Amino acid sequence: MKPELENNTTDPVKTKKTFIEWFSYKWSNDPLFSILIALIIMVILQTLTLGFDYDSVGEWFGAWMNNWINILRNNAGIGIIALGMTLVIMTGGIDLAVGSTLVITGAFTMYLLDTGSGGILAAVGVTGVPAIILTVILVMAFGYLLGSLIGVTVTKGKVPPFIATLGAMMIFRSVTQHFAQGYNTTVPMEFLQISSLKIGNLMIMPIIYWAIIAVILYYVSKRTTFGRQIIAVGSNERAAKLSGVNVNKVKLRVYALMGLLVSIAAIIQVSRIGSMDFSNAGRGMEMDAIAAAVVGGTNMLGGRGYILGTVYGMLIIAVMNNLLNLFGVPPFLRDAFKGVIVIVAVLLQRKEKSA
Repeated sequence: MKPELENNTTDPVKTKKTFIEWFSYKWSNDPLFSILIALIIMVILQTLTLGFDYDSVGEWFGAWMNNWINILRNNAGIGIIALGMTLVIMTGGIDLAVGSTLVITGAFTMYLLDTGSGGILAAVGVTGVPAIILTVILVMAFGYLLGSLIGVTVTKGKVPPFIATLGAMMIFRSVTQHFAQGYNTTVPMEFLQISSLKIGNLMIMPIIYWAIIAVILYYVSKRTTFGRQIIAVGSNERAAKLSGVNVNKVKLRVYALMGLLVSIAAIIQVSRIGSMDFSNAGRGMEMDAIAAAVVGGTNMLGGRGYILGTVYGMLIIAVMNNLLNLFGVPPFLRDAFKGVIVIVAVLLQRKEKSA
């Protein structure tokens, strides 16, 4: 009997052909690779835009590093939300209420911590560090509850995610604005240390929170049963049910996790600036989160997503915003660039699927 011929593949990775062929193969078949290359290009553009007119290499590097720290710190909150949005989209859902959830959990944070006459914890005699710890716990629980309510509406109420979260978006912000109108709070200085604590003379705590959550969710998505169930539900809900996956439970947990992550972002934002603009805070945040996830390779139809890709996607959008600011592009036009990026990312996904 003749030995079977090996499959004659043209995979450049296996045949070890030229760098150009390898690069072309990786670009076409590895979404994370192509996203990383796009990010590298953006970083190079930003570096060139900042220029090199400095007295020394050390001075240039210090300015470059400070610019990056500012970018990462300013986008840590939305970066955390984008990670949760990735999991939501992977199930085939969407969450348009993240901006309003941020506002209502931020307002709850300030009501709890207010050192004035309107403070809830101060009224019952809880102050100082215990008040801060209790506030963090209660706000995270509140965010989890709000996310769970959205999840119940989607799963038990059979309301499409777009409609359920659109309704929640309007309800949460409207209720917050009604009860918080004219309300001025004063949060304890100790609470501000959550985001402002310096490490080596650098205020990088929000970046650390973002990194830790990204690592945890990366592990969840890659190494746990829950992560595999998310992919299964998004890929084929009927097949997932037939395989014994509790689809409603998976969706409920994902939306609850989304609410929890938004509450963490709210804590970070309030602790950064000591207050929150209830009318404007969080507006457009849902689009930034969706854009980061889609640019990072998450399929809008569900079933595929990359936590690491979302981190890359968020960095691409953050650097793009910084470049537009450096170039003096009017603020009202900046969202147009995000829109173009999202549309191109979805078109590339469709092209990949048809191929």
